[in-house]
Amino acid sequence: MNGLRHLARLPGARSLHRQLLLWLLLPQVVLWLAAAGFTYKLAGHYVQEAIDASLVQASRALARQIKPTATGLYIDFPRSAQEILEADPSDRVLYAVSSPPGQFLIGTPNLPVPDIPEPRLGEPYHYDSLLPDPARTEAAPEPVRMVALYLPFAAEGASGGMMLVQVGRSRANREELARRILMDTALPLSALVVLMTLIVWAGIRAGLQPLDQLQQQVQGQTANDLAPIEIEAAPPEVRSLARAINTLLGEVQHSVAAQRRFISDAAHQLRTPLAGLKSQTELALREATEPALRARLERVHESAARSAHLVNQLLTLARAEPESASRQDRAVLDLARLARELTAEWVPRALAAGVDLGYDEPEPAPPPEDTQVEGIALLLREALHNLIDNAVRYAGAGRVVTVRVRRCAAQVCMEVEDDGPGLSEADRERMFERFARARHDGSGCGLGLAIVREIVERHAGQVRLLPATPRGLLARACLPHVAPARVSPERS
Repeated sequence: MNGLRHLARLPGARSLHRQLLLWLLLPQVVLWLAAAGFTYKLAGHYVQEAIDASLVQASRALARQIKPTATGLYIDFPRSAQEILEADPSDRVLYAVSSPPGQFLIGTPNLPVPDIPEPRLGEPYHYDSLLPDPARTEAAPEPVRMVALYLPFAAEGASGGMMLVQVGRSRANREELARRILMDTALPLSALVVLMTLIVWAGIRAGLQPLDQLQQQVQGQTANDLAPIEIEAAPPEVRSLARAINTLLGEVQHSVAAQRRFISDAAHQLRTPLAGLKSQTELALREATEPALRARLERVHESAARSAHLVNQLLTLARAEPESASRQDRAVLDLARLARELTAEWVPRALAAGVDLGYDEPEPAPPPEDTQVEGIALLLREALHNLIDNAVRYAGAGRVVTVRVRRCAAQVCMEVEDDGPGLSEADRERMFERFARARHDGSGCGLGLAIVREIVERHAGQVRLLPATPRGLLARACLPHVAPARVSPERS
């Protein structure tokens, strides 16, 4: 148990599907996040370049509208153009002209001036700044992107001077555009990730299909089926696991076979001396006249008879085991005929026990084709023998035991019913275990019903103990019916 708990804590105890999916998809998610961040940065960079280019173009266009005159500077900037620039509140366009730099002429007052000690004329300077919103004094300053352009000018009849042209735009539009680019890029990437996840999941399932097939093969085998697993078409990784399982199955099969041989050999070895002991006690009982000695001999004879019965049951059980049953020839037989013959053989012993035993023949009698099954006649006879023996032994004197065989859909069922004391529901479930007995006052050994179940299951059938009406016990064993078309000419 400690080893099982330790195994459950190992990483390999988790699902291989989940582990492979996790290790394949985790790098994809990380790369997707890295690609999204890189895309956002790249989109912001190109949007910034486009905005900077538009600001430079706007500043030069504004500078062309400024003309020197004899009295100063003339700015040809109509009011309609100003309204167009200031029409969109979400994308504010700021501009200002000052000459000399610092003396405001037109535009947005109090624009921040770049700190450039010796600016070069005609070269644009880009910078970021914060500008309070005059409409919302309580709001935080708004980030803006600015361009500053220093230009020379000379008024008529005066010496040359320098003017500063500034144009700026709110950075909110730039960030919104970068987010839109990111969304337009991330959505297709997300769809690709989802599609790739489905493809990876399908690939994992297809790759692990040999493990599922191996699992189905192992689960499809019963406890008595120790045949090796088919591994020819399996990949090398699964083939090595299957070989290890086959090796283990072979060792278990060898051990079980050795135990079965030991039981069979021991039963054969005990059979002869027990038969001799039984015969000797019978002879001694005929000659004994002293009551005390006769009572002791009767107990010895009873023990010898019970031991001989146990040995015979063990031999029958050994013959019913899968390995022994597989080596015996199967044939198509009439189960109703077998039941009639065996019931007739049991009548004298039933009468000696004070039991009324009979075979219930339906009217009209069904044709032999309706009660045909395929199996080993010796084992099926033994199964029915044990059912009748149990009913006669435990029903009690003065009871009635009825044997019948009837067709039930795709099965043929043989039933042995008695009107004895019956069994409780718990005992009915327990009686098919080996050496299980409901009462210990009889001569049974607790193997009869275990043999019946072993034989019936070897023939792909089921056996149950049911309560009889109005009282008693009904033992029902159902076997697959063999249609007449399946009967070969040799067997018909």
